[in-house]
Amino acid sequence: MSTPNKDIEKVEVRVKWDPSASGEPANDLDIIAATYGTDAPYGSPVHLVHFDSRSPDGTITLNRDSRTGQGFGFDEVMTLELDRLSDAYARVVVGVAIQQRDGHKTFGQIEHTAVQIREGYTNLAEDDFSAVAAATAAVVAEFVRDSSGCWGFHGGVRGFEGDPGAFSAEMGNRSD
Repeated sequence: MSTPNKDIEKVEVRVKWDPSASGEPANDLDIIAATYGTDAPYGSPVHLVHFDSRSPDGTITLNRDSRTGQGFGFDEVMTLELDRLSDAYARVVVGVAIQQRDGHKTFGQIEHTAVQIREGYTNLAEDDFSAVAAATAAVVAEFVRDSSGCWGFHGGVRGFEGDPGAFSAEMGNRSD
């Protein structure tokens, strides 16, 4: 479910999943955000934010990172301060990728996956990845700046098959 909200200022993207069974390789999901410039809003990302990389200006931050899904509540949390993001950016696309280092894993193979996108106490979107069960990664949100400078939200989950590196390069492509 998604809403066509406008004038988004600060959002939190949260992901959770269950740990793998005992003796199995760990389930490791990662939130990835890609920023796109006003000169090429559907071109290559200007920068990527994920577990090993932060935004240069501090406006997109990974607050919580899990490699196993162990613990209570949401396992990964990323904050996007869109109201502080430079006017040089027109789009921010957020996705979730499953690490593939221990073999091929899809959302359908990982128990109790969920993503939640919130602005303050308002849920903008929630999903359980069941519609993309065969995918190894998915776009979960797109934020677009309009001509007045306000950020709008476009939800919906779009699946991807491939490794996290390929996904991060293609996640901002137009969907048909």
